[in-house]
Amino acid sequence: MTSADQPGPGTRAGRPLTITEQARRSQLIAATIELIAEHGYAGCSLQRIADAAGITKAAVIYHFDSKNAVLRAAYETVIESLTTRVEADITAASSAAGAVDAYLTSLIGHMADHPRHVRVLVEALGAAEAIGIEDGRHSAARWRPLAALIDAAVAAGEYHSEVDSRTLAIILSGAIDAVVAETLTDPTFDLTAAGTTLLTTLHRAADRSGSDGDSIP
Repeated sequence: MTSADQPGPGTRAGRPLTITEQARRSQLIAATIELIAEHGYAGCSLQRIADAAGITKAAVIYHFDSKNAVLRAAYETVIESLTTRVEADITAASSAAGAVDAYLTSLIGHMADHPRHVRVLVEALGAAEAIGIEDGRHSAARWRPLAALIDAAVAAGEYHSEVDSRTLAIILSGAIDAVVAETLTDPTFDLTAAGTTLLTTLHRAADRSGSDGDSIP
């Protein structure tokens, strides 16, 4: 069964989840996020998830029919949290170029604020096909939103007209992946400082002035 064939996250067999079912699913997802942060996707089993949640394996299967289903739900929860913050910050930006800045600062800032989410996202890049998610390492969906924001800044005359939005978005997206992944091998790595460097790189590539003072709050 593919993810498209399964009932939505707010339903079970076509009916809305009860409050109790919603609470249990949320508990299982939270436990899974913690387990992934500690042991990676490969280290998560239905039994380990059940033990972490203090319920039986059969109870886990009642809510999620496979390990991949609960891993996918954990990933989707982390992504929803991230995109909610990023979209809000982009919407609040006062200019097209400011929206590009907001994309970078909000994304990096969220990762810095939620280090437990980092491994969920990083490992998903390599396990996307197995888990059943579309945001694989080579998915164009990873850079297109940023490219669209860059295009808007060019159209508004806030970036110079020769900016290659696709190339710049791919470079920045790859750099974001790299600095975020670095925190897994070195917890002391300063993600906020790395984000400031990426912001400066963006401004220099887009021929903006005053880049030396850029920083991520």
